[in-house]
Amino acid sequence: MMTAHLAFVALLALGQDGGGKQTFKVGETTREGIVVANSKPAPTAGAPLVIVFHGHGGTAQGVAKRLHLHTLWPEAIVAYLQGIPGVKGITDAEGRQSGWQKNPGELDDRDLKFFDVALADLRKKHTIDPDRIYALGHSNGSRFAHVLWNQRGDKLAAICAACGGGGKLISASPPRSLFMIAGEKDQLVPLKGQLFSVELARKLLQTKPDQTTKTGFLTIEPGTGGLELATYIHPGGHEFPTEALPHVVRFFKKHAKK
Repeated sequence: MMTAHLAFVALLALGQDGGGKQTFKVGETTREGIVVANSKPAPTAGAPLVIVFHGHGGTAQGVAKRLHLHTLWPEAIVAYLQGIPGVKGITDAEGRQSGWQKNPGELDDRDLKFFDVALADLRKKHTIDPDRIYALGHSNGSRFAHVLWNQRGDKLAAICAACGGGGKLISASPPRSLFMIAGEKDQLVPLKGQLFSVELARKLLQTKPDQTTKTGFLTIEPGTGGLELATYIHPGGHEFPTEALPHVVRFFKKHAKK
């Protein structure tokens, strides 16, 4: 695990001077994350909050450097949370690398509890708009974002899930606007399975195919009650396409919890 000093240096390298490593006590376990406060004034209702979950084997520091959501949305607070070992991955059969629970109830809901503690702590330290809390995940982090949506959807305004589907969890989740990213050449999480999740999201959100708009790889389908389903199907593989991030930020800005 990185020290507070290294986390602070990493954020300075990203052009930030007000963020750094934070620890969160979850039962007997100390969990970590990198939190970057908004660098521009927040709306009067409070700052939007984006909580980011890296992929299996990743780090909070790595995803902060790669996605730099805090620079794309400077009015928002961005919390890059750190997974821990214990979850078996596609390329990590023994679960030695950092990751996130894949299903409700797994591992005593350790990561759902982490979310609860982190959110409560962040709301104590910052003025956060309770109607503008978002989850973004990549790969195994995307799967956990679906678990979070299913189990804590009342807290979320919208979700971005990249390279990892929610499957049947989606059907039992509260309707929320969803941005899904998938690569046509993904060798770890095949496109077919991700498109199955897209179909389930269409049914949940009751999207209107006749009103669909498309710009490049981005397709937006309006749903019931102002909800939207956005899909970004790109020709790449399992990587998170950083060129999609401005679209994600614009999507999040459009959607507050109703």
